[in-house]
Amino acid sequence: MGYPGKNTKQYETPVRRFESSRMEEEVRLIIEYGLRNKREVWKAESTLRRYRRAARDLLALTSQKPDSPLIQLKRRDLLGHLHRMGLVKADADIDDVLALKVGQELERRLQTFVYRKGLARSPKQARQFITHGHIAIGDVRVTIPSYRVRTDEEPEIRYYPHSSLAHELNPERGRIMKGGR
Repeated sequence: MGYPGKNTKQYETPVRRFESSRMEEEVRLIIEYGLRNKREVWKAESTLRRYRRAARDLLALTSQKPDSPLIQLKRRDLLGHLHRMGLVKADADIDDVLALKVGQELERRLQTFVYRKGLARSPKQARQFITHGHIAIGDVRVTIPSYRVRTDEEPEIRYYPHSSLAHELNPERGRIMKGGR
């Protein structure tokens, strides 16, 4: 079983370490989403890999027993979970799960939402605001940039009420609104 307090890797590294097309794509994603390193891209890829594996398993089970209530329950659970996470639409099918891309997973990060909502000028600044405790979901401060935002939490993202950035007169907020440095 292993020691329960020991952390284990939550991702799988690439098989071909120095494949130039993959490395260029990873660098593009790092710049676009303001990620810290390639490990964050690999975590997103591993998460999608688990979802795709579950979808393939469901397809295999469906070919054997198409009308089984257990299979229908598993399908509904998987699609419901992905819908709550905002990765697929409400009327999605297993093919939509198999078609998920890494960019869709990275769009669900709190860091990306803070930047897209205009609470920060850049993805890097959004990451800084989150780690310094200036961002909250509802009334709860969140200090993890990779936090996956559920669809019901999207409208609740804002500055933490006790943060210095919550005040309208903060000079940094004026820069964000004007779009300057």
